[in-house]
Amino acid sequence: MLTLAYCRVSTEEQAEEGFSIEGQTDRLRLYAQLRELGEVTVVTDPGKSGKNLERPGLQQVLAAVQAGHVSHLLVWRLDRLSRNLSDLILLADVCGEHGVALHSVTENLDLSTAAGRMFYNILGTFAQYFREQLSENVRMGTQRAVKEGKWVNRPKTGYDLVDGNLVVNSDAARVREVFRHRAQGLSFPKIAEATGVNYSLARTIIHSRIYLGEVLHNDTWFPGQHEAIVTETEWNAANRHNRTGTRRSNDVLSGHVVCGLCGRRMVVAQNGQGQLLYRCYHRGAGCDVPGRSNLGLQRAMLLGLRLIREDENLRDAIRRNLAGRGTVAPATAAGTRRARPATLAKLTEDRRKLLDLYFKGKISEDGFQEAESRIEASIRAATEETRLEAGAKRQATELEAKFEEVAKILETLDVDMIWGAATDQERRILIDNFIQSIVVFPEHFEITIVGSPPLIVLPGEVGLKHSENVGVEGPT
Repeated sequence: MLTLAYCRVSTEEQAEEGFSIEGQTDRLRLYAQLRELGEVTVVTDPGKSGKNLERPGLQQVLAAVQAGHVSHLLVWRLDRLSRNLSDLILLADVCGEHGVALHSVTENLDLSTAAGRMFYNILGTFAQYFREQLSENVRMGTQRAVKEGKWVNRPKTGYDLVDGNLVVNSDAARVREVFRHRAQGLSFPKIAEATGVNYSLARTIIHSRIYLGEVLHNDTWFPGQHEAIVTETEWNAANRHNRTGTRRSNDVLSGHVVCGLCGRRMVVAQNGQGQLLYRCYHRGAGCDVPGRSNLGLQRAMLLGLRLIREDENLRDAIRRNLAGRGTVAPATAAGTRRARPATLAKLTEDRRKLLDLYFKGKISEDGFQEAESRIEASIRAATEETRLEAGAKRQATELEAKFEEVAKILETLDVDMIWGAATDQERRILIDNFIQSIVVFPEHFEITIVGSPPLIVLPGEVGLKHSENVGVEGPT
């Protein structure tokens, strides 16, 4: 018959003096030697939690007990077996049924007496209480961290976790590419091919609001402290669902043409004369945007590129627009930047004073909770406003840099010559790199070149009728 010693440590207890596997083993061997229990066989579960019985070492011990090979079972403390009262009672019953003497060295238990069994149950109750209290503290800590805008899980692609805070890393560029391609209508397999991000990861990236600077808890998103990788507009564009039964056309503009009234991508159809046109899916069902020929929209797009290339005054106007000149007086903007930190500091100080009053017994628990909720809501609102401002500033800086890059490239390109000589595949590459969107309104188009604000093009400027009805008369 065997004398088994069971030793367990959880990750948190590894470094605690006296709780190591070696420390427990030495004490149990000494205990057995003093009581002449014979040679000790040690079974261990390093780094395993005691919240249940699903542990390899413990299952090995139970198998030996049930097979009748064990006479004594030694543990340093009862919570090494389990922190769950029902599990401890079960283990005691199993040992009793098979004539195994259970020894707990620290508690000095003798389960052969009624007093020993009662004390065993009491200790088990405390072990379970400690485990439940630990779980409750973890939940409270998680909720508090989420309220403060912190991410409490493993970092997503595009972020590193540094000192408990999410920090944008080099993968953020690929994340932005995934959002850009999805907004243009590419399928997830095509996105995977273009970016090197696998299909499932691309889907996860598109649907996660972490990239908007938010944090997740219990299926609910809250404002976070970390920097957003994409804007709300970019996220919404990428998450605009495709209508069932429609796919991206082979036309070079497909995925870039958007209805100005509905906000949805326009679909490609034929007008009965072999010519392609873009029409809103809701045309005739509440949307008044007329269909527009693909060739006319191509001319509008080329006009936008040509204007950026040739018109220095337009480029200067775009630079002023991106820099925000004339929109907010410098003194006002500076005053706003100074005011918010002061507000956050005041709210934080108010919360500290509230806690002080509560701990001194000068305010009731209900009053404390009501006031704390009000302060927390104000802090979250101020923090979210700061985050949005920072995101807008980052986006403006990126747009300025992107515009200068695009403008510099266009200066060296003869757009019309290249377009005329390019294949459809080469034209699509050109569009994907330079055109963000072509938005169709009843009376005009908005051509958004990457890095610049929308340029307004009138149908007449590109040879289209003012109210073209390509479904009947055909495109012009």
